[in-house]
Parts: sequence; C-alpha cells; structure tokens
Amino acid sequence: MLIAFHKPYGVLSQFTREHPSHRTLAEFGFPPEVYPIGRLDADSEGLLLLSDEARWNGILLQPKHGHPRTYHAQVEGAVDAAALAALRGGVVLKEFRTLPCGAKRLEVEPGHPARVPPIRERKAIPTSWIALTLTEGKNRQVRRMTAAVGFPTLRLIRVRIGGLALADLGLVEGEWKRLDGSEEKRVLAR
Repeated sequence: MLIAFHKPYGVLSQFTREHPSHRTLAEFGFPPEVYPIGRLDADSEGLLLLSDEARWNGILLQPKHGHPRTYHAQVEGAVDAAALAALRGGVVLKEFRTLPCGAKRLEVEPGHPARVPPIRERKAIPTSWIALTLTEGKNRQVRRMTAAVGFPTLRLIRVRIGGLALADLGLVEGEWKRLDGSEEKRVLAR
C-alpha cells in the first residue's frame, strides 16, 4: 500500500521517539508495517509518503531515477534573478554540489494555512516564496541551498512528489489517506 500524509510542522519522519518531547508518526494511527519513504525534517511540512512495500524506496529515492519533488520555500528577503539562476545551476555546499533544479519565484503567495507556531518575521525585512523542484534530497538540502544564495528559508513545505500534488488530495495537516491506483500512477509521473 502507498499512503500520502500531510506532515505537520514539528513532527519527526519516524515512528521511534528519541526524546519525550518529540512528536513522531506513531501518533497518527497508520496501519502496521508502514514506514516513511524519504524524510521531511521536523521543521518542514507537507507531503510525505509511507508504504509497506520496499520497491517504492528505489523508485522514488534513488538519484539515478531523477524523481522530482517540489517544495514551496518562504525565504527571508526579496529573492532575485541571480539567486534563482544560482539555484537552477546547482549550488556548492560544504560536502557536495547540488544537481541542477527548477527554481522560480512565486509572484502570488501560495495560500498555505498559517504555520503553528508562526515563522519569525522582521518588520524591516520582506519575505518571498519560491518553488524548487529537486531530484535529490540530501539532509536539509533546500534550506542549505537557499541560505547559500543569501536567502535563508523560514518555512518549507513539500507540495508535490512526481505528479501527485498535496493540494489535490484535500488533506489538512495531520491527515493521511491510502492512495488508489490512479493516485499511485500520479506519484510515478514526472
């Protein structure tokens, strides 16, 4: 089975609690034997897939397959064309250079519900939203990429995996659903 979950802020992408204050996937009533396919950091939100079938890991996570994942990032500052071009071309981070990716400024705020707790806001510094589509997913990669081009990420939401968009599922934070055959095919779409 393949499950789509709208992961809330502050939840670890694992079932095991490492500290009493941590929230984990265990509190959301998933069927037994499922595990997350990939991760979203505790301070990231959005679409997370879970399955009881190992094949999904290889299909969706191995870089050789180049499976796209799209994120909306609210960044500090008014993102400019130079930063977007740098993101598109790949960014040199401490351990590696990221693969080229899709990057564009969202001219209209995407309309995600307010985050609880709210993001840090500074009156003198604007924020902007960008959409990034990556085919790799190393530890805190999007946050590290935006910081490397001068625009730290304040909020990060995964909105699409393959052709499956979180908005099309009608899930609010903390809700999940088992995907049907047509939805599974959309996950595989590029």
